[in-house]
Amino acid sequence: MADPRAVAVNVAANTNAPGFRGPVYPDGSFAYVPIPESAATLPRDRFPVDEPLPTYGDLDLPFAVPADLRATPVHLDPELPGVHGRERATYGDPHGVKAGRIAGLEPGDWLLFYATLSLRPYDWAGPRERSTEVDALDRDDGLAPDWGAYLFAGIRVERVLAVGDGDRSGTGDGSDDGASGGGSAGDEGDPRAVDRDAAAALAPTNAHLKRDPFDARVVVAGDPAASGPFDRVVPLSTPDAGAEANRLVTALSSDSGKGPWWRRPMAFGPDATATLLDRIQRG
Repeated sequence: MADPRAVAVNVAANTNAPGFRGPVYPDGSFAYVPIPESAATLPRDRFPVDEPLPTYGDLDLPFAVPADLRATPVHLDPELPGVHGRERATYGDPHGVKAGRIAGLEPGDWLLFYATLSLRPYDWAGPRERSTEVDALDRDDGLAPDWGAYLFAGIRVERVLAVGDGDRSGTGDGSDDGASGGGSAGDEGDPRAVDRDAAAALAPTNAHLKRDPFDARVVVAGDPAASGPFDRVVPLSTPDAGAEANRLVTALSSDSGKGPWWRRPMAFGPDATATLLDRIQRG
């Protein structure tokens, strides 16, 4: 097997949605806060798996979610084993730039996730708390002073389903009884999305399969035993400022580190991935 490669993509809560970033604590521990669900969703009886659409109030978070957000559905993607009650390691993406990078991954490669996180004290009560100062002496040397971009989780790829894989009719046999959400008979679906039935077989609990219409251009399923959140974040920003990219970005990734680099997907070749995985293991 060839040495693994990696792609890192930006996910999770931010100042636009839901209006605050997730926290990173002075020792590099953190909380994964997903974005709100922004798309229309199917009724529960048309989900591939019978489970509710999660809300912010359902999440296992170490701080208080504002009351006006508790009933808001979340787009829990990626889903990571042991986090917010999930068991599988899956990810779906509807955006062409990210999907194109991810579609090139092979079994054994890594799909990594980074987020912009705000430095918060250990006893941070939540977004409505006014006092958020952290003593500089308590802060890990690698963390940015306010907000920064940080790798926080990864999926070791078992299979990638991309546009063009599988039958496009929605059922695999050219018929449709309407139960799968793939459309009426003869509906070939959105050619920009992967086959819904194939995605449901691969990653039945992924958040995109709850959307109406299904919109993922790529779906990834990973090894749940090897995938999940890291113990500590790995900074992509310099310790001086969140907007400044460090060497993991500028020297190892496909990105220049210029402009709003913290929003873009990054690819890592085999040697760079080996260095990155070693950094992740060291915590």
